[in-house]
Amino acid sequence: MNYKVHKIEVSSRNMQEKLEQFLNTLEGEVISVMPNVRPTFQGMGATAKIDFLLVVEKTG
Repeated sequence: MNYKVHKIEVSSRNMQEKLEQFLNTLEGEVISVMPNVRPTFQGMGATAKIDFLLVVEKTG
């Protein structure tokens, strides 16, 4: 078994569309989708932001 890890740069506005487009182009089986979550501090308090997604694909 071989695996590929893909990195998809996203923002909160386009995350769903980018992930959907990417998944529809894959030829292998999707094993996992992992967000990179980092804490941020804004005027209303602490929150989190997702910068990119890692998609693990099983090939062959």
